[in-house]
Amino acid sequence: MKLVIFRCLRQSKNHANEKSATDKELQRKISALPKNFPEAVKILLLGTAESGKTTIIKQMRILHINGYTDDERRDNIPEIYQNIHESIYQLVQHMSILGLEYQSCASKHSAAYILSMGETAPEYMNEEYCDHVMTLWNDFGIRTCYERSNEFPLSDSTKYFLDNFERICQDDYIPTTEDILHSRKVTTGIHNISFRVQIPKYLGGGEQIFHMYDVGGQRDQRNKWIQVFEGIQAVLFLISCSDFDQTLREDPTQNRLIEALNLFRGVWQNRFLSSAGFIVFLNKQDILRRKIAAGKHIVDYFPEFEDFCNSPQAESCFDECDWTKKFIKQKLIDITEEPVKRPSRNLMNHNAKRECYYHFTVATDTSCIRKVFNDVHQMILHDNMAQMNLF
Repeated sequence: MKLVIFRCLRQSKNHANEKSATDKELQRKISALPKNFPEAVKILLLGTAESGKTTIIKQMRILHINGYTDDERRDNIPEIYQNIHESIYQLVQHMSILGLEYQSCASKHSAAYILSMGETAPEYMNEEYCDHVMTLWNDFGIRTCYERSNEFPLSDSTKYFLDNFERICQDDYIPTTEDILHSRKVTTGIHNISFRVQIPKYLGGGEQIFHMYDVGGQRDQRNKWIQVFEGIQAVLFLISCSDFDQTLREDPTQNRLIEALNLFRGVWQNRFLSSAGFIVFLNKQDILRRKIAAGKHIVDYFPEFEDFCNSPQAESCFDECDWTKKFIKQKLIDITEEPVKRPSRNLMNHNAKRECYYHFTVATDTSCIRKVFNDVHQMILHDNMAQMNLF
């Protein structure tokens, strides 16, 4: 009996020693993590035009660099003025095209004034110009035209800027952070931002450098994308969920959401990106909710939505907005499960399941993007740890 007890104690001691050695080895690896992480993480922002890619770049500057100085804010004034002028100009231009009438003679006079200016915004917003813009935005006919803006190209920020126009047209105007996030300029070429993010202490602490690349989403810009494919650790694909009832600026016959889904398929199956992590931002959830509340329905453009509402995937949905965003997400999941046409030589196991992570976002909401980017960073850190066989 004593011999048996002695053997048990010895085995228990050996097991404890082995566990201690394993714990020490794990701790050693964790302490070495900052040295073993890539020196810089390269993230590529992809998606169709106006999906919110440049807004994400601006958010990274706000969250991880020191935001904008007053001088830098003032530098954005011409862009904001142009956004406002393009919006009111497009609305006026489409009043007659849509067969709509102005509410008053004053509105007709203001419309003629705006059309006479052409498509370029004034350098300075004088009192006359401001009065004409406010008269038009308060006109019932213009508001009706705005409600039908899915029928012609109009910036998503139109309502935001025209609702805030009285503040913006002041002589001492300095753009707020929210103004800058809502402003839009067509992205051409390749732009990037670099910033540092803290690594959690339980992973060894320190900082990790990120290089984030933004490329134009228009069709004529996509041939430039391959220039930045090399060395990409993660692809951040943005899809505008509110685009279900709109067509492309460059091709009025093509639905924007269908274009985005087709583009995602091409990016997902691209063999040069087969080893990159994939994150999808299902963006513009605020505009999606507003559209549905206004009576727009995705089923009018995607008849298969009706079948989805009766499927098991939709059982947890509680309203039409929830159904719609889950429907779009399921479309993306279905694409990731399609057979890959040209497997990458870099993948040792072509049958290995690739992960794709999904987030519902509002790119102009800094708190939302802060939370989502923290999740993205955690995903990248965990992927790095998995490659080091830490779990």
